[in-house]
Amino acid sequence: MTDLNRKDLDKEGDIAADFLEELLDILDMDGDIDISVEAGRPKLAIVAEGPSQDLKRLVGPDGEVLDALQDLTRLAVQSETGNISRLMLDIADFRAGRKEQLAEQAREIIAKVRETGEAVALPSMNAFERKVVHDVVLEAGLVSESEGEDPHRHVVVSPAAS
Repeated sequence: MTDLNRKDLDKEGDIAADFLEELLDILDMDGDIDISVEAGRPKLAIVAEGPSQDLKRLVGPDGEVLDALQDLTRLAVQSETGNISRLMLDIADFRAGRKEQLAEQAREIIAKVRETGEAVALPSMNAFERKVVHDVVLEAGLVSESEGEDPHRHVVVSPAAS
């Protein structure tokens, strides 16, 4: 995969936004689309003014619908650009809230690993969730790695090597 410059990332964001706007129109749902570039990838968020149960339907109970929509949006971008997209999609701040929950869970696991000196395996997580945990663990100076195969892939947190 080639490194994309800011212009390419902005183009991916625009293509993805057009796709998502059409989807919202087809579904007769209201929502604004915010586009940014973070950590070298386009980031899109579908937001509503005030509480929106409609948008929560696009997330699903545990984010499964959101994950599927992200995959479809990535495919729409790929079909237009020919490049595999790494864009991130959030709807109704689901990922933002989930990120904070996972960071808190990771901090609790870090404390446990420091206290016991033993590795701790977390439950299965998707790639987004594992990345959040890896980032928090790295910041705390411990070691983490993903083990297993999807959908059972999970993070194991270990004490830092001496």
